[in-house]
Amino acid sequence: MDMMTPQLLEATVGHRRLFPTENQFEYRIYYLVLPVSKLAGQTNINGLAIDCFAPLSFYHRDHGRHQDRENLEDWANDILRAYELDRFITDITLITLPRVMGYTFNPVSFWICQDSNGQIRAVLNEVNNTFGESHTYLCAHEDNRPIKGSDWISAEKLFHVSPFLQRSGEYCFQFNISDHQLSIRINYRDADGKNQLLTSLAGNLMPMNRSNLHRMFWRYPLITAKAITLIHWQAIKLALKKIGFFSRPEQLPETLSSSKNLHRKPIDS
Repeated sequence: MDMMTPQLLEATVGHRRLFPTENQFEYRIYYLVLPVSKLAGQTNINGLAIDCFAPLSFYHRDHGRHQDRENLEDWANDILRAYELDRFITDITLITLPRVMGYTFNPVSFWICQDSNGQIRAVLNEVNNTFGESHTYLCAHEDNRPIKGSDWISAEKLFHVSPFLQRSGEYCFQFNISDHQLSIRINYRDADGKNQLLTSLAGNLMPMNRSNLHRMFWRYPLITAKAITLIHWQAIKLALKKIGFFSRPEQLPETLSSSKNLHRKPIDS
């Protein structure tokens, strides 16, 4: 992936629940693919409005610490530094949904962190639920080796997303990115270690310019509203199938966690 060139990802999102009752769906979508180092101080990038209302826009406060005009590169680097990953990483790319007519909902945004050779060294998975809460899962190998497309990285599930899944078990992440294509898979395993939910995002990358932004806007109108509508529609379908419902627990105070065997530096170091 060319880290320094803004791009668009036209993709298919898939969900498949395996038990207690099988349910699956998929839909088409598009994402912004933004080099984080180019966001600070900008009002427009290749036709995409930054921090101002437009048919398609990007707002800094939708990410990181959720502050206006926050330096998002600093936010990501602070996390990487805390896990001693910053020395390997030269470029960070944010893959996220835009605001469409001022509205957005991002179930998950991906911060792809690569070294000077273009190899993935870490991924920040920034997850939001429909209750206005967020949590970030940092994925990296404990020995800091590059993440290959065949690798699976697991992390304990510490954040409530769906009322039909308990806040227990673990996620298994896989990231496969080339110059023109991207595939991300996230599987949820329950507390007994059995795959219960399989999710995927796969698609093709294209240059981000006014023409392609215009084309995506009209090909997938109100895509962010569609995303939240589909979430609630699938919840209704699961409820009708009488799948068990779990009340939302109070969010844990720590909103950042990492994959297994990663450790933060001591605070006083």
